[in-house]
Amino acid sequence: MAALQFNQNRALNLLVKTSKPACVWKTKSTLGEGTLWVKQLNSLFFVDIKKKKILILNLKTKKKKILKLNKEIGFIVQIKKNIFILGLKSELRIINLKDLKTLHSIPIESNKPNNRINDGKTDPAGRLWFGTMDNLEKKQTGSLYCLDKNLILHKIDSKYFITNGPAFINKNNFYHTDSRKKIIYKIKINNKFKIVKKNVFLKFSKNTGSPDGMTTDNKNNLWVCHYNGALISVYDLKGKNVHQIHLPAKNITNCTFGGPLNNELFISTARKGMKKNEIKKYPLSGNLFKIKTNLKGKKPNSFKTSYALF
Repeated sequence: MAALQFNQNRALNLLVKTSKPACVWKTKSTLGEGTLWVKQLNSLFFVDIKKKKILILNLKTKKKKILKLNKEIGFIVQIKKNIFILGLKSELRIINLKDLKTLHSIPIESNKPNNRINDGKTDPAGRLWFGTMDNLEKKQTGSLYCLDKNLILHKIDSKYFITNGPAFINKNNFYHTDSRKKIIYKIKINNKFKIVKKNVFLKFSKNTGSPDGMTTDNKNNLWVCHYNGALISVYDLKGKNVHQIHLPAKNITNCTFGGPLNNELFISTARKGMKKNEIKKYPLSGNLFKIKTNLKGKKPNSFKTSYALF
């Protein structure tokens, strides 16, 4: 096993340790995203947005599976067993992955044909949070939404260029990102899905890339992927950088904890927009990576719904 890197956070008296990143699947994804650990299936799920694919790696059997879709896909979230929600370009699609049968579909922003769904995660209450964005990454037309257990859609926030995250502290407090603005927001909502507080938690400098996908561990540290930065940074609740992980890929897009002990961090990356000299420098870009940590992720949450079909 690779030697662990030591980086101490004195304020929390916490020692963050991570192993050297290991490439576990050479997918050469155009835009790898949406990492999801499903313990019940011993599998890591992720997507390639631009190639319209779901990729599945069974850690127990080492079996790999790729499912091709008819639309761009931003994320995948489990409901139960083989029933999942897919965040497709302009719809939330509830599907049985065994036979790819569509069980339910919810149109999203049909009045904005140039938008698409991007990142999405479930919160500790089992609600689905996701964002939309301009597919050309030019206009500030993105919004943040929450889908509750009754499949009622709540619009939470708007005027985003590129929505990413979210990552949760608890059911009412979370982080959310506008990657183009290089800003991570800390947001608090009430029980009526209204924002009661929204602050800038972090703003990235020009030479560190842009904040992309994020996750939190069981100590509420925030693990942030740097797109165009070849890096994952770990921040405590006060925004102090307590650890960094350098990766052999340029565009780091998304991460999630998983594995049998929930102490492995799975990391998706992308080749989108890279020039030949950049690919030569970072030939492993677009692949799936894994690191081992001394911390654990929070318990993964499936989407909880009372909808009769499920």
